[in-house]
Amino acid sequence: MPLKLIVDLDRCTGCACCMMECPDLFDIDDATGKAILLEPEPSDDQLAQAERAVRSCPESVITLERG
Repeated sequence: MPLKLIVDLDRCTGCACCMMECPDLFDIDDATGKAILLEPEPSDDQLAQAERAVRSCPESVITLERG
């Protein structure tokens, strides 16, 4: 079952915790200062990283869904 990461960019404050925790999955947009999903559908091997990103977000704007 595929995984899907979702970021609510309207609520993202650009603290970059996701990028610091999981640089393979996230970056920060230089123009907006908000998160960029590098891997919106992470592999099963990246599940632990994706879960860490969800937990690391102080604004709770990252969710992980199983499709």
